[in-house]
Amino acid sequence: MEDSELLILQKAHDEFNSKNYKPAEELYTQFIEACTKSRDCSAHDLAIAYNNRGQVKYLRVDFYEAMDDYTSAIQISSRFEVPLYNRGLIRYRLGFFKEAESDFRRALELNPNFQDAKESLRQTLLDREEKLKRGF
Repeated sequence: MEDSELLILQKAHDEFNSKNYKPAEELYTQFIEACTKSRDCSAHDLAIAYNNRGQVKYLRVDFYEAMDDYTSAIQISSRFEVPLYNRGLIRYRLGFFKEAESDFRRALELNPNFQDAKESLRQTLLDREEKLKRGF
């Protein structure tokens, strides 16, 4: 990977961590496009860029676009539990409990100590059961 790509990624992380989401999203997009062209990037770095860009979209309440980015991160790095958890949260919020449950379970298979995923799975199962009781 070229130094310029690493610099873009670092700037994107800095903007993201400073809660400057618009420039962070633009930089993550720049990094993703550069990686896609060169095919010389670390899969882990690319997955993080997709996940973090998904986070920006999630905060903007662009849930379907965020899910697309999380799915891309998962496809690139199938052992990265964070985008599974993040996608599960959106699926939960949209009422797709079965899909959310699947994401949370997979995240916990990868990291059994992922406390937020444990709690989200528990809540998903409770809400899914409540939905069934009401006949929905």
